[in-house]
Amino acid sequence: MTGRVTRRAFLRAMGLGAAVVAAPRALIAAAPAKGDGRPNIVIIMADDMGFSDVGCYGGELETPNIAALAAGGIRFTQFHNNAKCNPTRATLLTGLYSQQIGEGQMRGAATIGESLGAAGYRTIMAGKWHAPHLPTDRGFDRYFGLADGCCNFFNPGKQRPGEPAPGRKWARWRRWGIENKSLTPYTPEDKDFYTTDAFTDYAIKCLDQYAAETKPFLLYMAYTAPHYPLHAWPADIAKYRGKYMIGWDELRKRRYARQIEMGLFDAKTCRMSPRDPGVPTWADARDKDAWDLKMAVYAAMIDRMDQNIGRLMEKIRQTGKADNTLVLFLADNGGCAETIHKTDNPPGVMSGYHTVDPPWANASNTPFRKYKATDYEGGACTPLIAYWPKRITKGGRITRQFGHIIDIVPTCLDVAGAEAPKTFADKPVLPPEGMSLAPLLADEGKAIPAREPIFCAYGGYRAMWHDKWKIVTRGKAQWELYDLSADRTELDDQAGKYPDRVKEMSAAYDAWRQRCQADNRRTASKRAGGK
Repeated sequence: MTGRVTRRAFLRAMGLGAAVVAAPRALIAAAPAKGDGRPNIVIIMADDMGFSDVGCYGGELETPNIAALAAGGIRFTQFHNNAKCNPTRATLLTGLYSQQIGEGQMRGAATIGESLGAAGYRTIMAGKWHAPHLPTDRGFDRYFGLADGCCNFFNPGKQRPGEPAPGRKWARWRRWGIENKSLTPYTPEDKDFYTTDAFTDYAIKCLDQYAAETKPFLLYMAYTAPHYPLHAWPADIAKYRGKYMIGWDELRKRRYARQIEMGLFDAKTCRMSPRDPGVPTWADARDKDAWDLKMAVYAAMIDRMDQNIGRLMEKIRQTGKADNTLVLFLADNGGCAETIHKTDNPPGVMSGYHTVDPPWANASNTPFRKYKATDYEGGACTPLIAYWPKRITKGGRITRQFGHIIDIVPTCLDVAGAEAPKTFADKPVLPPEGMSLAPLLADEGKAIPAREPIFCAYGGYRAMWHDKWKIVTRGKAQWELYDLSADRTELDDQAGKYPDRVKEMSAAYDAWRQRCQADNRRTASKRAGGK
């Protein structure tokens, strides 16, 4: 089940055509190069994965390759994203708030590919882009993947001869920001295609091709796993079938206990949140075998991603570049509570279209409240593992340093010794707003300076983090206030006790929104040729 598919066949299936990728060059068969001293950078992003899913964050899943990164690196417990795919990816790529740059349009911003490419890096991407422009339009030399948010893992194109009909709407490819595109017929050489494998295949081919280069590389590896639809190889599903008959209530308890035992959290300041009000008890759940299957498929998708991370890291070791490669592993948002079931076919198979649903998503986000698309920690807190053998000499460390997806670009520029451009393609660009986390990647005890507040807004939710405090709300509801140093899971609202603090923080939030809107209008005008 590890069959391979050609680059052109997959791009045709994506409805993108061969122009997405730079013209192919002959593979280089030469001894590994030592490089120019600057680190290679690999950013690996999971899609819709909960905080506690991988083993080194409390999960029961078999993720030994991610665990190896944690054992040799640093795990963050307070790293945050933008709670949703599009805004997180826009910020990851630019170091700016998505509200400033028209989200996926990334107006008035230089991407990490553009910045590091200008600094002499080879830039490669595989996987989910989820923006209207293509990666090769925004600084990446090579790209293989999908421009939209999700696809059929086994067949991202139209129904092939002899295959059962997939879920409705499969035949339309929705790309954010531009008109719909019809998919072209998809006929790979074999039937063993699976996106997670295909993305890694392409990345490995690129690493082989550029193995003899002395310039460092940036590889952005954006997996679609475990985003719906629930699709996985049968052998991977079989590893987990029956393990989730314990139910989501017991699963949350076990994951939380492991998190406390690992030292990720202190039980005094991080109580496990109650079961979400919209989730029934496991005892009241109907058709427990069907529920077990859903979670088994979801687990299998993450397991397969871990297997491919292992393949990727082995290739980097073979090229002789592993020691000086910074690897960052994270997710774009918390576990997903969407409920979408388009077919009567079961989860796992190519013709099925299912989500994992709120009960299991609630467990995925242990110990936090809520889900993807909310600004509570369950939606906006991600695992982050930083691995860099040459720099991180004391592996297995845990840091409670606050961080945000806006820090990725400044960190990468810092370690690369590159400056953020003031202009790009003869147009002014906004400077990144995050801060470099590079000091944390050196010896233990390196301090990070006090930082400016961090903000988040999506789908009516609003949030702000500053020092130990967080305010969060939705719509017209009153602001809630939490002291995350004493209440990591947002269970004790302090707004009534500290009204002046709420007033001060909410005013800062309002000023931020106005500034972002002004930036967006300004950059849109400049992109259009205005003043």
